[in-house]
Amino acid sequence: MLYAILAYHEEGVVESWTKEEDAALMAELLQVNDRLVREKCLGPAARLGPTRGAVTLRGKGAGMIMDGPFAETKEQLLGFYIVDCPMLEAAIAAARDLRRANPTAVYEIRPISLFRPGTPLEGRAES
Repeated sequence: MLYAILAYHEEGVVESWTKEEDAALMAELLQVNDRLVREKCLGPAARLGPTRGAVTLRGKGAGMIMDGPFAETKEQLLGFYIVDCPMLEAAIAAARDLRRANPTAVYEIRPISLFRPGTPLEGRAES
């Protein structure tokens, strides 16, 4: 089963980190990433840019473009991981590993109900 692990954090906190602090955190997160790759259960993962560069499309017809994220929240979606796990508990375990590396972040684990191949998981045959 595919799961999305969505990483949330307060942008102001993340932007306050020095380059060295950010690099140290990323090194810890990449250790988890590398383990998930070795286990052949990590798909696409991305660190998203700041919400000040985001726009939202909503409304009827062609829609209307609005600046910023889709919702006003204290925490913003900063990145995501796609993992292939047999059960929700394994996806939660992966999220807990990520949280150990970044304990001030919040991780949402959500099943993926529609997947269109394009970025295959390493080691898996494409259909």
